[in-house]
Amino acid sequence: MRISLVFGSSLLLAMLGAGTTVQAQQTQTSASSNDEPSYRKEFTYGINFNTRGGLIGGASVRSTRLLNQDWLRFWSIEAVEIKHPKEQKVGTQYGGTIVYGKSNYMFAIRPSVGIQRVIFRKAPDSGVQVNGLLSGGPSIGLVMPYYISYDYSDRTSNPTAPATDIRNEQYDPMIHRNEGAIVDRAPLFSGVGETKALIGAHIRGALSFEYGRYRDAVAGVEVGALVEAYSKAPPIIRVAGVSDESLNDRFLPSVYLTVYLGSRN
Repeated sequence: MRISLVFGSSLLLAMLGAGTTVQAQQTQTSASSNDEPSYRKEFTYGINFNTRGGLIGGASVRSTRLLNQDWLRFWSIEAVEIKHPKEQKVGTQYGGTIVYGKSNYMFAIRPSVGIQRVIFRKAPDSGVQVNGLLSGGPSIGLVMPYYISYDYSDRTSNPTAPATDIRNEQYDPMIHRNEGAIVDRAPLFSGVGETKALIGAHIRGALSFEYGRYRDAVAGVEVGALVEAYSKAPPIIRVAGVSDESLNDRFLPSVYLTVYLGSRN
């Protein structure tokens, strides 16, 4: 009887110990699974504001893949307009508006690849997550002529005669010397068929602040700095008697902010 009692007590203690061990392992597994992201892919799209653009600089899309709990890899493509820092709108005698000295629009398409590091992870359904990003890639600059409407009417004998010869042409400071004959800016895509490409490269570093209450949705803002360089300076602004290289830069650093939304799966 004593032997049976001892054997039964030992078996009960062994079973309790095993149960406690299993429960502890399950608790650790549950805790670690809660810390791990519940998604493998992320797709976002956003609107860009930058110091080289206008009111809205451009737009971007990004596809991100999870590598592990803290590291992610992504590719993205961004399209923005680049403006010269000295661009200034002025009125014409005809009631129109032009950007004085502007000879070309400049648009940039930036495909890039990069890596993202989670600096501070938010709770599963609330809070703010902070990420660090580094990316780079080629830059494709699209230089499109800036067209104006110019009055070629001959008013030698009658200065007040109505305009009879108005032509839409790319602004050229060597040809359009008479500022008073500039009527207005021509329609935006007047010179699209004469667009030329410039090849360059860019690199950027940023911090993103991600908000969201749902595991399958993402929203946030990204702030960062970008350095971009082209094979030659895009001739955005031109002035008679001054070289394009001295008026325009081939190195185009900027600071930007992107507001983005997206989904996860």
